[in-house]
Amino acid sequence: MRQGMVMGAMLLGGCSTIGIGEKEKAPSVETMRFTAGPCLGICPSYSVEVTAKGSGELQPQRNTAVPGATRFTVTPAQYKRFKSTFAPYRPLAGTTKRVNNRENCSRFATDMPSYSIEWKPMGGKPSRLEFQSGCLDPRYTRLRGAISSVPRLLDIEAMVKPERRS
Repeated sequence: MRQGMVMGAMLLGGCSTIGIGEKEKAPSVETMRFTAGPCLGICPSYSVEVTAKGSGELQPQRNTAVPGATRFTVTPAQYKRFKSTFAPYRPLAGTTKRVNNRENCSRFATDMPSYSIEWKPMGGKPSRLEFQSGCLDPRYTRLRGAISSVPRLLDIEAMVKPERRS
């Protein structure tokens, strides 16, 4: 009887798809975080984090339509569009690129919101872009357009529109 159990265990062990010494690779899941900072007026201020696996979470700070953390689903197409929209602006892994009044900007308006986009690869070094929207240099026109498209891309427009005050 005991020999039969040992043989059964050996047979089941032989069905494994991972050979001796091989490691099963974990899928590389990237998380992206977009943060809209406050401005002098009533712009919405919030952070949103999305993953390639389809999860999203909005953390409101000021002037949004939701009172607290809100989870939502991101379709593969939405995530792909979001990621590809910001791909041209992604700094090298482990670095931060800043665009503000003192760095990479010559024409600047004050009291405008700041934005950051962070790429956090699983097991890799994060990279970050910090953009002060008061930078009016023409070379950042497309980046400003990409930033303004985030609520539509992730279908969170209703959550981040500023509260109406009477």
